[in-house]
Amino acid sequence: MLAVSDAIEALIDKHGPDALCRVLGTMLTPERIARIDAVLAARLTSVTTAVEDTYDPHNAAATIRTTEAFGLQDLHVIEPHARFSAAKGVTRGAHRWIDLHRWPSAEQAAAHLRERGFRVFATLPDATFSIEDVDVSRPIAVLFGNEHEGLSPAAIAACDGSVTVPMFGFTESYNLSVTVGLAMSRLAARRRAYIGAPGDLDPTRLARLRARWFALRIRGVVGVVERALG
Repeated sequence: MLAVSDAIEALIDKHGPDALCRVLGTMLTPERIARIDAVLAARLTSVTTAVEDTYDPHNAAATIRTTEAFGLQDLHVIEPHARFSAAKGVTRGAHRWIDLHRWPSAEQAAAHLRERGFRVFATLPDATFSIEDVDVSRPIAVLFGNEHEGLSPAAIAACDGSVTVPMFGFTESYNLSVTVGLAMSRLAARRRAYIGAPGDLDPTRLARLRARWFALRIRGVVGVVERALG
């Protein structure tokens, strides 16, 4: 049996996002629809997070929650050794609202992102640029290493450059989830200021996400849609 998210995507492919929203919108409150539309309007796709070999499920979950809370739609996970697995109780459902992309190597992830117009940066404590002065005029992806070893040499080599998160105390590093939070919060804010808008979803992706998010709120949605649309 298809997973719920896969089944919803199949419904969107079959009937189109507008038809799903028309049917399912009658089952949602106006307040819920307004909330979905407000979040969609602030969804940012030109800033993205990538993490390598994150094996602690609580840090993985925190990364998901942080990514979603800052309005970033995509999270790339690089799994050369450790399978990215989040503690579902910690994500509090945030994993349902973002797109998770899995890669076997940093080289493949970086190549994919560059094809989409991103500059790809590694996070390093001794980087020349900080998150305050790195260029945000182009889409930007930031790679974070795991809890103990940081980024692998291969991941660093696959990037276009490196950035650091400023620190002002004796402590030499932040926890992974804190680093992700600090870096992505600031980069997302700077990118939004640059583009002059809270979000940048293209119309096609926005329509599909709207239909998906409508569907995620409806119990037994596959049967509901098939009865209504055949």
